[in-house]
Amino acid sequence: MDTEIISAARRETVGTKAARRLREAGQMPAIIYGRASDPQAIALPAHEVEVALQHGSHLLQLSLDGKELQYLIKDVQYDYLGTTPVHLDLAQVDIHEVVEVSVPIELRGTPVGLGEGGALDQVMVDLPIRCKVTDIPESIRPNVTGLKLGETLHVGDLKLPEGVEAVSEATEAVVIIRALAVAEEAPEPEEAEETAEPEVIGREKKEEQSEES
Repeated sequence: MDTEIISAARRETVGTKAARRLREAGQMPAIIYGRASDPQAIALPAHEVEVALQHGSHLLQLSLDGKELQYLIKDVQYDYLGTTPVHLDLAQVDIHEVVEVSVPIELRGTPVGLGEGGALDQVMVDLPIRCKVTDIPESIRPNVTGLKLGETLHVGDLKLPEGVEAVSEATEAVVIIRALAVAEEAPEPEEAEETAEPEVIGREKKEEQSEES
């Protein structure tokens, strides 16, 4: 997977106020974890990081102190609205290193089962995979057009890029085309017995008058 080189700078000061000033200047605070060094605080251009995240990047290539190194995005912190990234945790990796990450599953097509009275239930939205850091795909995009009512797409049915292996069990469900629940009809009110006679008001009074006359 191709990655653009992002220039990074070391942070001399840390803390909430310092981080706020960085963001106001268009920078994003981050922590990098090296293989044989202590965690280091750095600053990255916020716009470039946001673009990389929007494209589903899991790997950043940073230029720092005259060196270009690969860093795996371990954690992204967002603002209180959950829309804007405000902090990154990055771990240094080798380009040949095999890692485990989760990538989004983006469905393609409209299942024929929807026209048969079914509803699509995407059980799994992110797929855990294992591969080299340079082979991490932005997403997995299975075509679900052929799924019929009652059918399931399993992890084992997914066509993964070369060099990418699913960590989840092959039998785990990704998508299920479920039958829509049918509302039960309300029971009809019991019909009155045909033998029951309607009530006649004043019958007894008329019969008494007839007997007296």
